[in-house]
Amino acid sequence: MEPSSGAEKRLYTPAFLLLCISHALFAASFNMMLPELPSYLSNMGGGEYKGLIIALFTITAGVSRPFSGKLTDTVGRLPVMYVGTFACVICGLLYPQLAFVGGFLTLRFFHGFSTGFKPTGTSAYVADIVPPGRMGEAMGILGICFSLGTSASPPLGSWMVQHYGGNPNPMFYASAFVAVLSVLILTNLPETLPEKKKFRPALLKVTRDDIFDPLAIPSAITMIFCYVGYGVILTLVPDLSDALGVSNRGTFFTLFTLASVSTRFLAGKMSDRLGRVPVLKISALIITASMLAFALADSPAIMYLASVLFGLGNGVFAPAINAWTIDLGHPQRKGRALATMYIALEIAIGGGAALAGWYFANEMGRMPAVFYFAAIMSLGGFCYLTFRGK
Repeated sequence: MEPSSGAEKRLYTPAFLLLCISHALFAASFNMMLPELPSYLSNMGGGEYKGLIIALFTITAGVSRPFSGKLTDTVGRLPVMYVGTFACVICGLLYPQLAFVGGFLTLRFFHGFSTGFKPTGTSAYVADIVPPGRMGEAMGILGICFSLGTSASPPLGSWMVQHYGGNPNPMFYASAFVAVLSVLILTNLPETLPEKKKFRPALLKVTRDDIFDPLAIPSAITMIFCYVGYGVILTLVPDLSDALGVSNRGTFFTLFTLASVSTRFLAGKMSDRLGRVPVLKISALIITASMLAFALADSPAIMYLASVLFGLGNGVFAPAINAWTIDLGHPQRKGRALATMYIALEIAIGGGAALAGWYFANEMGRMPAVFYFAAIMSLGGFCYLTFRGK
């Protein structure tokens, strides 16, 4: 199977479709366990470390981005995707073996290599095989597949824990199995980097130029403003669900992702036609509204509304920010530009999660203030996009 080239490029190629399926399975693998991890950590006696569940994951993801960006542009797109997906396989198998607080937190740290590598290689691969004029649409479709994996797996993970009497180990093994399926699909794809190099340890030496792409600064700043709320949500929504009497903690993820899927395709095409910035401004306002709804949630219905709003905002935001980053970056250094944007994503999610865990401290009365802060941040993203050009 060879990727299309030149004028013959089209969007819905076998390579693109296989990549989308692999990306959906990758998302399902590490999102499957998210709703159950806070209570799992609490049961081991580490409830005060809930904020580290996401923060440690994102620290490693952020630190690994410069390496994944450089390797994507030198060794190839596929090897980088393999590293990220195998991280999910290995960690899924080890969670049951390291069932103590220190072991769990160590695994969360190493699990971050998955999102530090796989999305960088995937986005660069997509940029290689789709027409530039349909980049937003392609990112929207890829995001839909990622969202489908994200939405389908958390309720399944929660169901497995409930079905096996509170034992999370079957969920961890299922996570590893799904990641294996993602790897198998990748083996059917051709490499798209024209002049790839053989890996050597010297390629792991990164300079400031590898870490940071100044051309991608606008997308990185926008990401930090608008994605702090995601880290807050990942940390606090399981506790909010329990407080409001929602038995399946994965319900939020299902509603959020279904709403996200409903907008990604049209939002991606809209960003191709109207421009990235106008679409990103709309998404920032929707995300702000969702954070306010979470802060005011005093019933399952309000929490569900907030989940849907956040899904809509995220569905509009994600394809536009990915396409904008590729637009801003140098054509020959797509990996570096994407890595810069993804570093900002990890800073936002990790920072939001750490702040939420630290301030919340298992006191429900403190939860609204964290969501209000996230609302202010996303509104700041709207202001930045509005006045950046002026």
